[in-house]
Amino acid sequence: MKVNKKTINDYTIELEINLGWEDLESDFEASLKRFGKKIKMPGFRPGKTPKSLLIKQFKPNIEAQFMEENFQKYYSLALKQENIIPVNKAEISDVKFQMQGEFYFKAKFEIEPTFEIPKLKSNSLKVQRTSYVHDQTDIDDAIKQLLKSKATISIIDDGAEEGDYLVCNLQKLDDSGVPIIGKRFEKQYLRVGNGSFTDDQKDKLIGLKRDQSARITLPLEKEGKKAEYELTVIHIEREVLPKLDKAFINSINPKINTLEELTVDVENKIKENFNERSTNAYERDLSDALINKVNPPFSPSMVSNYLDNLVEDVKKRNNGEPLDEQKVKDHYRSIAERNVKWYSIRNKLIEDNDFNISSNAVDAEIDKFIKASPNSKNEINKFYKKPSNRKRVEDDLQERKIIEYLEQFANVKDVKVSTKDLRESKNEG
Repeated sequence: MKVNKKTINDYTIELEINLGWEDLESDFEASLKRFGKKIKMPGFRPGKTPKSLLIKQFKPNIEAQFMEENFQKYYSLALKQENIIPVNKAEISDVKFQMQGEFYFKAKFEIEPTFEIPKLKSNSLKVQRTSYVHDQTDIDDAIKQLLKSKATISIIDDGAEEGDYLVCNLQKLDDSGVPIIGKRFEKQYLRVGNGSFTDDQKDKLIGLKRDQSARITLPLEKEGKKAEYELTVIHIEREVLPKLDKAFINSINPKINTLEELTVDVENKIKENFNERSTNAYERDLSDALINKVNPPFSPSMVSNYLDNLVEDVKKRNNGEPLDEQKVKDHYRSIAERNVKWYSIRNKLIEDNDFNISSNAVDAEIDKFIKASPNSKNEINKFYKKPSNRKRVEDDLQERKIIEYLEQFANVKDVKVSTKDLRESKNEG
């Protein structure tokens, strides 16, 4: 087999594959035998028709079957011979085959591009590391969320207050205020104000009681317009928070008995969450700095594959709801290109610096998980017996090595951010 490799660009290869009859004859004979078993000819049992007669009668069919059966084999052999791994399905052209002649075709496909990472110098990667300064509001809000997690719902008889849920019937009205037949919606939930979509109708809803009605204006989801409805209250539901007492505190953590202890525990978790946020952003910034410095070429097919997988994930989360796939792809394209670039750079760093992770290192990491949760030892061992889950641990350890390596070349700007500023920015948005 002769293979001629042509490099079209950084990520596209074309192979010319040519096999002489000496490479093909045994495969052709096997294919011809299989073909003969499917043919019924007068005077011959299936599989016993003379080869010469089969070829005379069905030559084009035999040649077509042979190509169909063996194309992938010869293509794979050519890839193995050239030590190439494609990232997409090959585009096949100029296919030629003749019995006792040659089998010739071209295969064009994309590969993961090869590139070099320039020699890094000290302070060559400019990054930002953020430290978050929390305040009492963060602690109070966290405790409120804990209370909400144990809240109960009560049906109340007094007037609706902000934050209550109105369980109601909605009757759509036309421009003159007449009910539209077929546009009555039973047992709908509307929250009174509190940032909900009925916020601008809050004053009309506060004070409403069971069986009372009000006219409100609500947005139409698809048309982007508003319509008038008559709302009739079925009942009102109110979120009732538990008392902040020892029983509640114990329900959150049996080892904690006082509000002071709970406050300390909550504050520690806040610190952990913000530290994790800071670390993730810093590491992302570090990898982005290297991406910008290297700016490696990338295969469009790798980006397409990434986006196809992402769309499938969105479909699963969408529970069968209609999805504009192209809109999703357009939205995430820049992220996909960034992640594909990092994937290639990451692989290059691992290759150049021998950042491979041993099986013993993976086992040691899993042992750490077990020591942190000894009561879950069996579940943890069972989980990490699955190769894909062990691979996740390996990938995480590799990522740590890469980050530690890149930190040698980081020019870090430390910035402090107040969580108060974050809250205000969120409210403004």
